[in-house]
Amino acid sequence: MKKYYYFLGIGGIGMSALARYFNLQGATVFGYDRTSSDLTQALQTEGIAVHYEDSVSEIPDVVKTAKDETIVVITPAIPKDNAEYNYLKDNGFTILKRAQVLGHICENKKTVAIAGTHGKTSTTTFTSYLLNKSSKGCNAFLGGISKNFNSNFVYDGKSELIAVEADEFDRSFHNLYPSTAVITAMDADHLDIYGTHEAVIESFYQFVRQIKQNGVLIHKLGLNFDPIKADIEKHNVTVYTYSLQDDSADFYMKSVEIKNNAFELVLHTPFGDISDLHFCLPGKTNVENLVAASAASLLNGLTASELQTEVAAMQGVVRRFDVHVANDNVIYIDDYAHHPAELKACIESIREMYAGKKLTGIFQPHLYTRTRDFASDFAKSLSLLDELILLDIYPARELPIPGVTSKIIFDEVTCKEKEMCSKENLLNVLTTKNFEVLITVGAGNIDRLVQPITDLINKR
Repeated sequence: MKKYYYFLGIGGIGMSALARYFNLQGATVFGYDRTSSDLTQALQTEGIAVHYEDSVSEIPDVVKTAKDETIVVITPAIPKDNAEYNYLKDNGFTILKRAQVLGHICENKKTVAIAGTHGKTSTTTFTSYLLNKSSKGCNAFLGGISKNFNSNFVYDGKSELIAVEADEFDRSFHNLYPSTAVITAMDADHLDIYGTHEAVIESFYQFVRQIKQNGVLIHKLGLNFDPIKADIEKHNVTVYTYSLQDDSADFYMKSVEIKNNAFELVLHTPFGDISDLHFCLPGKTNVENLVAASAASLLNGLTASELQTEVAAMQGVVRRFDVHVANDNVIYIDDYAHHPAELKACIESIREMYAGKKLTGIFQPHLYTRTRDFASDFAKSLSLLDELILLDIYPARELPIPGVTSKIIFDEVTCKEKEMCSKENLLNVLTTKNFEVLITVGAGNIDRLVQPITDLINKR
């Protein structure tokens, strides 16, 4: 480990988890981010120096004069014209991508890596909680803020286990060599990186080929996964499948009942059924993610009695089916869904929970390329709403693409009530509406509106 770590893009969910890790390890951690956020403010509270101006003068002198004792960590979102990045590159600093650093940390650990184009954050968070609270213990790097830990990083200095979210973006997960791997989905996504859906799937196969000798693969039933293509036998990898309720899977829920606004569950496993599981989080997508997390945890030493105890205490993830208002008049839920398949699953789950109620959705598309590649699929998913308020595209790391705006989604949406709106005018629009179930969805900066929307609803 080095003495200093300097993060460019420290406010990112994956970057901030690494920053917290090195800070706890006793290194001196600094970072830059474009804007202040709850995450960067939390890092500052924890003793990490963060600044918000891209200027070489902002790089701490101790970093500039300690090149051999410093690792610079970058996120793919940092633009190539970033002044600090270019200074550090031109002066010969060791610069590593976030995924490379995570790979190095996991190298000598027993790693449980959860991958998938959707569902991985909740599944990783559930897995980390189940194992951390068990006799085995667990460290974790999460792609969201766990409500149980109030963090995206979980530290257990005694455990050999580490649960990580294995991100397919930029082929980041190819830096991981897990003992246990989970795949939740292999949908087409990040086509700006991969080009084709086939290339996305091949990338997942490469991830599986990196499972350590005598390791375990757990994948969702129905992915058409080809064990021969993944060289499963070569590494003597044991394969298990999971499903929500399909009894041809190795792990599935044998019984799913709702009592007093919570799920009462019976989990079938290859080692016997586990009953009396009381799960308080909403939505069957959460239940399905719980099956995957339970499978990964049981196969890494969690006991049936520990599962029964810990499932009841699970609080979920910020921005994953996150209920902010629930009263007799209005339900308000916020979710990170930013892919057509995620939107569909989210909307259908809410429909099932609140059958007969009007469902209004506010969606902020994320990335010009994703909007361009999946406009029709987004429209189909959003058409499941009763009412749509569509915001402008959040560009993140991308420059505009001519002809690509939210309107190419909007024009194909078929729900009767729909309108386009700027993020700045959204609260004014909401004051004119009466809604029964409201959801905000998207991976951009729509989360900045969650508290104002909650306040607006509560004042009514």
